[in-house]
Amino acid sequence: MSKHPLLCFLFFLSFSQLLLSSSSSFSNSTKICSHAQSLALLKLKNSFSIKNSYSQYFKHYHLPNYPKTEYWKEGSDCCSWDGVTCDLVTGHVIELDLSCSWLSGTIHSNSTLLLFPNLRSLNLAFNNFSGSSVSDGFGRFSSLTHLNLSYSSFPGRISPEISHLSSLVSLDLSWNVGAEFALDGFDSLVQNLTKLQKLHLRGVSISSVFPNSLLNRSSLISLDLSSCRLHGKFPEHDIHLLKLQLLYLVENYYLSGNFPRFSENNSLIDLVLQSTNFSGELRTSMGNLKSLQTLDLSHCQFSGSIPASLGSIPASLGNLKSLQALDLSDCQFSGSIPASLENLTQITTLNLEWNHFSGKIPNIFYNLRNLNFLYLAGNNLSGQIPPSIGNLTNLHYLDVFQNQLEGAIPSPVNGFSSLSYVDLGYNLLNGTIPSWLYTLPSLVELDLSHNKLIGHIGEFQFDSLEKIDLSMNELHGSIPTSIFELLNLSSLYIFSNNLSGFPETSVHSNSMLPKIQILDLSHNNISGIFSWNVGKDTLHYLNLSYNSIIGFEMHPWSSMEILDLHSNLLQGPLPTPPNSTYFFSVSHNKLSGEISPLICKASSMQILDISHNNLSGMLPHCLGNFSKDLSVLNLQRNQFHGTIPQTFLKGNYIRTLDFNGNQLEGLVPRSLNICRELEVLDLGNNKINHTFPHWLGALPKLQVLVLRSNHFHGQIGFSKIKSPFMSLRIIDLAHNDFEGHLPEMYLRSLKAVMNIDEGDMTRRYMGGTYYQDSTVVTIKRLEMEFVKILNTFTTIDLSCNKFQGEIPKCIGNLSSLRGLNLSHNYLTGHIPLSFRNLNMLESLDLSSNKLSGRIPQELTSLTFLEVLYLSQNLLTGFIPRGNQFETFENDSYYDNSGLCGFPLSKRCTTDEILKPSQEIEFEFESGFDWKIISMGCGCGLVIGLSLGCLIFLSGKPEWLVWIIDKNIHKKIVRNKRSTHRQGTRRS
Repeated sequence: MSKHPLLCFLFFLSFSQLLLSSSSSFSNSTKICSHAQSLALLKLKNSFSIKNSYSQYFKHYHLPNYPKTEYWKEGSDCCSWDGVTCDLVTGHVIELDLSCSWLSGTIHSNSTLLLFPNLRSLNLAFNNFSGSSVSDGFGRFSSLTHLNLSYSSFPGRISPEISHLSSLVSLDLSWNVGAEFALDGFDSLVQNLTKLQKLHLRGVSISSVFPNSLLNRSSLISLDLSSCRLHGKFPEHDIHLLKLQLLYLVENYYLSGNFPRFSENNSLIDLVLQSTNFSGELRTSMGNLKSLQTLDLSHCQFSGSIPASLGSIPASLGNLKSLQALDLSDCQFSGSIPASLENLTQITTLNLEWNHFSGKIPNIFYNLRNLNFLYLAGNNLSGQIPPSIGNLTNLHYLDVFQNQLEGAIPSPVNGFSSLSYVDLGYNLLNGTIPSWLYTLPSLVELDLSHNKLIGHIGEFQFDSLEKIDLSMNELHGSIPTSIFELLNLSSLYIFSNNLSGFPETSVHSNSMLPKIQILDLSHNNISGIFSWNVGKDTLHYLNLSYNSIIGFEMHPWSSMEILDLHSNLLQGPLPTPPNSTYFFSVSHNKLSGEISPLICKASSMQILDISHNNLSGMLPHCLGNFSKDLSVLNLQRNQFHGTIPQTFLKGNYIRTLDFNGNQLEGLVPRSLNICRELEVLDLGNNKINHTFPHWLGALPKLQVLVLRSNHFHGQIGFSKIKSPFMSLRIIDLAHNDFEGHLPEMYLRSLKAVMNIDEGDMTRRYMGGTYYQDSTVVTIKRLEMEFVKILNTFTTIDLSCNKFQGEIPKCIGNLSSLRGLNLSHNYLTGHIPLSFRNLNMLESLDLSSNKLSGRIPQELTSLTFLEVLYLSQNLLTGFIPRGNQFETFENDSYYDNSGLCGFPLSKRCTTDEILKPSQEIEFEFESGFDWKIISMGCGCGLVIGLSLGCLIFLSGKPEWLVWIIDKNIHKKIVRNKRSTHRQGTRRS
């Protein structure tokens, strides 16, 4: 019997060799693929071009990719071609896998692709069939079990015929942008495809409620309905899909519900509900998910505390022994982080950032040795960083950004040899930077910003670093030389410390920070001359502002975009920025000399600020038109002379022109009327000799107009523009030679100062995020520089001119006005009662005019009024009492001999105390508060003249005053009643 196995083995061996020989001979001499199928495949090949449209995906997902059809050759067996599988018996093509084949073109309804009715598997993923659609033709593949058209640019309506593929086991239409199901198309698909194990429709528009029938498909293993516009409420009942392993419902923003309930004997591995509207507290039944490896509930509305059982064993969630990734970020969780998390020993990613967790970080990391990623940023965690964190030898990412952690940064026990990202920024950490942070061999990013760290910056030992942020601390000393030897460093932020001096380095070649893109050393005590030739081809942001640098050596940085040198001690001529620069600021320095015309070669310039220097000479004519993108041109507080540039580009984007504080003369350029985006025009404190530039009223966005302290003259008069200066809210024409009446037409048009509801406004500063506009205004008798202009600030200053006549009552319509200065003119008449409507007024200066009459009692309703100047006028009567008027002192009223009452020492007599309702709108030229009105109408001209003469001779007889006051009071009351009755009738 022992010989039989050996004989059998020898027989099997010889028979196998015979079979292999026959098979080889058969394959070499016989083609399985029919000629018709071969021609159809070649025709299919020729209907597409080869273009690698998804190279970034291939690289990111490490997908093997190459043009498979390029290797299809006529004359060879098509069943041996890449991506083609045939039935060995019939020779029919049954599988076609052209995924990642670089195909580009359109699949038409008559495509040769549809000539393979025996296909069981079709995979066209990761190609570009833009303009194609999932048409009726795909429904002809009655034997199809696997269909993958993902990432293939099939937009438009998905044919209902696809629901006829009743044999489908796997369907993947993911990420075909613009693809959508017809009405009820998805429901039909769910009802008919009863054998489905895999259904992936990520990015396909379903636009329906979650279909309950899906949860009855016991065959389902993988379900991905992410970004499908599902809405409504997810079913509350238990899910009995025992084979289901993957459930993805990502980015269905209007899909709500509580945490899903799964039966105890489930197989779920991945549960991802990211960016949905699921809410409520986590169920303790989560412990049933014993096979779960990934739980992602990020960007949802879950709240409450994490169940204490999450990490406890054996109760509830502690049964998640297989959990590798837990993401609860950006929800509404609160309370403390449970210490029981230490039992999740398989976890590699723990993300609890951007919640409301508070208290200390539990000392749980001794057992979590597999942890690679730890995110705790954006909470209210306090106390010290626990020492057990030093045991995480496999940690790659450590992020505790924006908490309230304090104390020193702990040192690791065994070293973070794999750590590549450290973010401890925006905490209260103190002490020095520990030495181990300088010696991490794999560290790529280090952020310790916005803490209270002290001491020197140490020497970095490895050049793997790409980003360093040590800003907003209390570090001192010089910048270490080793930083400038970091060959991969692209971003260096060390602003707002106490660093001083430039490092002593012998490295001055192009190898000095060859990849640096962002360098911010602002707000330090750095002095000396900046001459570093860093990032010759890469540096695009350099900020050295708020230091004590006296010299700057400009280098030919080919990529420079933002160059900020303002608030230093720079001397000498104005540096010329690289041509690629779009932001250049050297304001608040000590630069001198003229502007070189070479600056106009920076044709991409958007913001040019050279203000607050000692620059002189004439302005280059090109300054107004050298850049089509120019937004801000700020030359204020220099010594330029000559004229303002006369030419501006048509269609320009100029938003701010500031020439304040120079010696410019001539006219205001009329070409400014093409600056349709202009918001700020400041020509103040120059020698411009011109009439009022009324044509500026046509600029639709002009908000700030400053012409103060020039030689403007003449009457402002009227404008031919229908509604001029509609957006204007800061007007300063003070200290000029304007004359005539106040410009009532313009004052009526200031819609931006009328009835503005600040509650509906977003308070912001004028300008962009990096650069804000500034201006100098005189308000409350103080000259103030607004380094930022709030969009709710409003003021009008027409002081120190030669205006005359009465104050227009329409000023009372400017209810959002904050400051009004009409002082030092020749204005006459009364203070308008309409001023009581200036509810937001904080400063009112009408001093040094010829105003007469009483101070309206109604002004006491201006509860925001802080400053009032009515001095040096001809005002009479009592000073109103109440509210803000109780705070004003003598200097608000001096040199008005007819005024009396608090706070003046002059007391009022009985006849001077008239209530506002008794005020009369007329007066006698000698200063009386009344005049004789045709007293002889009833008794004759003689009696009237006699009484008039008697009054002049005797001054002001009390008996006559009493009679007239009594009669006037009766008439006023009578008139009021009559007016009231008439108003009632009208209503």
